[in-house]
Amino acid sequence: MTATTTNIHRARLLSALLVGTMLGGLAQPAMAQQAPAQPPAPEPAAPAAQPAPLGPAQALGTIKSVNVAGSERLEADTVRSYVKLAPGESYTREALDQALKDLYETELFADVQVRDDGQGNITLQVRENPVVNRIVLEGNKRLKADKINPEIKLAPRQIFTRSKVRADVNRIIELYRRQGRFAATVEPKMVQLDQNRVDIIFEIHEGDKSKVRKINIIGNEKFSDGRLRGEMATKQTGLTKIFSSGTSYDPDRMSYDQQKLRQFYLTQGYADFRVVSAVAELTPDKRDFIITYVVEEGSRYKFGDVDLESEIRDIKASTFKYLLPMKKGDWYNAKQVEDTVDAITEATGVFGFTPDVRPDFTRDKDDLTMGVVFKINQSPRVYVERIDINGNTHTKDKVVRREFRLSEGDAFNSFKVKRSRDRIQSLGFFQDKFEVEQKPGSAPDRVVLEANVEEKSTGELQVSAGYSSLERFIVDLSIRERNFMGKGQELRAGVSYSTYSKSIELGFTEPYVFDKNIAVGVDLFRRDYNSFNFAGNDRNTTYEQTTTGFQLRAGVPLTEFITLATRYGLSYDQVSLNKFTYYTDTNGDGIRDACDPVVAGRYLCDAIGNRVTSSVGYSLVFDNLNNRIRPSRGQRAVFSQDFAGLGGKVRYIKTSVQATKYWGIGGGFIFSAGGEGGYIKGLGQDVRLIDRFYLGEPDMRGFGIRGVGPRVIRRYIDPNTGQFAAVNDKNYTNDDALGGKAYYRGRLELELPLGNGARELGLRPSIFMDVGAVFGVSKPALIAPENPGYPFALDEDGKYLPVLRPVLDSKGRQLYISAVGNDNAGAYTLCEIGYSSSAKNPCVGGVRNDKAQSTISPFREDFYGDSAKPRLSVGFGVNWNSPFGPFRIDIAKALLKEPGDNTKLFTFNVGTQF
Repeated sequence: MTATTTNIHRARLLSALLVGTMLGGLAQPAMAQQAPAQPPAPEPAAPAAQPAPLGPAQALGTIKSVNVAGSERLEADTVRSYVKLAPGESYTREALDQALKDLYETELFADVQVRDDGQGNITLQVRENPVVNRIVLEGNKRLKADKINPEIKLAPRQIFTRSKVRADVNRIIELYRRQGRFAATVEPKMVQLDQNRVDIIFEIHEGDKSKVRKINIIGNEKFSDGRLRGEMATKQTGLTKIFSSGTSYDPDRMSYDQQKLRQFYLTQGYADFRVVSAVAELTPDKRDFIITYVVEEGSRYKFGDVDLESEIRDIKASTFKYLLPMKKGDWYNAKQVEDTVDAITEATGVFGFTPDVRPDFTRDKDDLTMGVVFKINQSPRVYVERIDINGNTHTKDKVVRREFRLSEGDAFNSFKVKRSRDRIQSLGFFQDKFEVEQKPGSAPDRVVLEANVEEKSTGELQVSAGYSSLERFIVDLSIRERNFMGKGQELRAGVSYSTYSKSIELGFTEPYVFDKNIAVGVDLFRRDYNSFNFAGNDRNTTYEQTTTGFQLRAGVPLTEFITLATRYGLSYDQVSLNKFTYYTDTNGDGIRDACDPVVAGRYLCDAIGNRVTSSVGYSLVFDNLNNRIRPSRGQRAVFSQDFAGLGGKVRYIKTSVQATKYWGIGGGFIFSAGGEGGYIKGLGQDVRLIDRFYLGEPDMRGFGIRGVGPRVIRRYIDPNTGQFAAVNDKNYTNDDALGGKAYYRGRLELELPLGNGARELGLRPSIFMDVGAVFGVSKPALIAPENPGYPFALDEDGKYLPVLRPVLDSKGRQLYISAVGNDNAGAYTLCEIGYSSSAKNPCVGGVRNDKAQSTISPFREDFYGDSAKPRLSVGFGVNWNSPFGPFRIDIAKALLKEPGDNTKLFTFNVGTQF
């Protein structure tokens, strides 16, 4: 006898519905391979004689045997274990129905039949679910496979089940919804293979991101919709938000926006503010969302009585009352209360306490005042049980651990935890927004500190190359690894080459020698620099400087925030001028043996020579920045002195000081102010040209390289006027920066926040103001008509005559111009009489040649720029972490300048990281 036809058909119908609704044609092939059709299971033959109908609770007989048919991977005993049918027991129609359900609920079978031959022999006819051969994703462009695969629970070599496929579809859709793609659909398909195997294909239709078309706010009377939308992370779509990722709909972001609204109102004094409801509705076209917030602002409160109390004997409340910024009568500000709690906790933490600072509020709804008493309570002593560091695949554990100001077993101190976070962040090895998490330990008085870091690129490759008519081919290459081999060591090398400058530099720094908090480093360098000036658009080389040397560095912390850095440097400088351009023959023997001030200027003639500089110096550094790479609060101050004269020919003492402070002023704005200054004094000798201070690009934006400060400007006769050219006439002037013995520089800068999209692109714009000056050099001897020894004579018309200088070859020999009657008339030759193409060939011809001479046009020299008056520039710039590397562009306008200063409107720099 067979189980009731109704139950069997019901089971088959349930199976068909599951296949049709969840797999969308699961049995249909999704690839070229066609799965063979499965023949329907044959219906059992009807018995010759039908017994009389039985009631549902009546026994059909006693079970003699339970047989299994159709199983391939599963043992028969395993299949029998899933049902409650056993030989020797009586069975009913309901028992057969339940056996059918039990087998389907295992999700191991594609088809099940329960047969009864009428003699008590039960047959469980099964067809097993296939085995998954592989999982295939199709259509996923916005979300890569490495993001989806970890979420899929179904895997190769597992038994296929519909519930797992259904769950995986939901997981994939949820991933797309987190990206704001609510229109995404996933259609699972199955390709039947041999040996009862299948490929599961998830066909993904990603759809467009669901944007927020409109944000409505109802109930706000004190602040406009636009003002409140500005506080939210979610933004309305529009032309100004094309780069913002905040325009996509995200339910989690909606919850965050409600908190942002509440925080904003609490900072404005509205202590009773609440968001009544927040609803997101899909637009009729099913593409965008409209979000509506209903708010209740409530009344605005002022601060009432504000006080500080301490229950810790060693902490006097009066000592820390200066940390209370709010006064009675000020508008209530919840953020100010939170900041005050942090400030008190941090200040008391410096003295080794771990207090529990809590504000106690007294609300007066009649007077609309909020009294606050900050209570410093003694919290139970908690100890650091363990410090865990996770996520560092390249950086060694000890590099992170040595930055912790706490050790395992120490008493917990929130100030030291915060300081540890800042120090680890300042390494620059990990992503921003790093925090040290605190987790419960094995006992109530134990805490586990967990540093979950995410490493980022610490190598920097900066490359610039180009060509110009003045510099010819230009290439700058520098490579720097700030975390060499994951040990926190810094290794750098740089090469620069152009027609006018060449340099190579190598450097290495070990921040912890023998695992002690002592840093040492060494720098090796060779620099060839050709100083230059401009005559019109022509660039002329003036002096050539070659410096070769090294520097040894060491640093040791004196306190948590103060470090002493020492250094010793030895360098060999060679400053020279081209003899065939700037030298003259003083003895009449054809040898240029002396610098010609008419051509070079007396200040350049005084600078030439070879000198050894042996210097020792130190710096005292105070630094409590929260992040040395990209600070947002804290300050840094440096006092430095260098003494040259420990051997060598150069003697001076150089002193400099600099300080910078950063403030996070809310809303993502970061304000910074910085200043620096210095003075160098020669010890028994004048300070050399190459040892002085210079100011300009990039330190003073809005001015050119060495564009600020003392300089000598050589003005030639303007043929259009017959007079010496004006100071700012670049066509008939050139200038040489002389540097100064003293300088100062100040900077104010405000970093502006942008939307999420711009932040994701790495854009950080800022506006700035730079001020500074270089001064303090003696006026050099100048060539001018009013000074003795002026080399240019007047003709009978009162005009200055040019000065002639002999033209020499590369070996200092006089050149002649071949006269008419000799070979190659007009060509240069070494022959005084006749012509020869080279010094090795005899002179042919008998006509005397004229000496080749160069013409120096009349000029006068003037001294400008030696003034402590401030130069001032304002502008804006953008830092961009571009695909090509870090990119900085500045546009600045010089508002205050002195005659002779060189200004520059636009500057940029580019590099890359690895």
